[in-house]
Amino acid sequence: MNKILVVDDEPAMRQGLADNLLFEGYQVDQAEDGKVALNRLKAQSYDLVVLDVMMPELSGFDVCKKLRMEGNKVPVILLTAKGEEIDRVLGLELGADDYITKPFSLRELLARVKAVLRRTQQNSDTAPRQFETIGLMEVDFKNFVARINQEEVKLSHREFEVLKFLKDHQQEIVSRDELLKNIWKYDEFPTTRTVDNFILRLRQKIETNPNEPKIILTVHGMGYKMIGD
Repeated sequence: MNKILVVDDEPAMRQGLADNLLFEGYQVDQAEDGKVALNRLKAQSYDLVVLDVMMPELSGFDVCKKLRMEGNKVPVILLTAKGEEIDRVLGLELGADDYITKPFSLRELLARVKAVLRRTQQNSDTAPRQFETIGLMEVDFKNFVARINQEEVKLSHREFEVLKFLKDHQQEIVSRDELLKNIWKYDEFPTTRTVDNFILRLRQKIETNPNEPKIILTVHGMGYKMIGD
């Protein structure tokens, strides 16, 4: 049974989300603010966090950022009342796996929850690790593990997905729109600037000199191309 942490400072919203997730067969815990959420996430493991952005003291953005800085890779879906594109982009860049804007339908939320869980649990923890070398980094895409010189490197699920898509299309030019459509998948996409920022972060990990990339090349006016070793 998948275990989900619901974090929202509005009691009615929090309880409503929890009740519906319980009805769908998930195990659910609740947290009324960011501090409580972080304490629970340190004390036990969760398969997913449904995290409200607009909370006092610690916002959802703050919680997400702190989790990723501490190396916690638990999948996160952000709930936000803000519709501005910059807020969606910021959440994704901080390591969130998805976002949904209030007001939303229960059906949409449950679909997002199932999609994120499916994407992040495709393989069991006991699956043997098979690493592929990409520049300076070794990557096990099945188990979402990356390392450099045998030391684990922190990558968000989105970073794994972008890297895998480029790897699967090695030697091909991949446009920013292709990455948005295939990785983010929804009708309302972040901007191409989001893709550029993800590429920049990946280059900082895999390239010997990120300022002069040799693995992920920019094809001006067209997109990116991953070059094989």
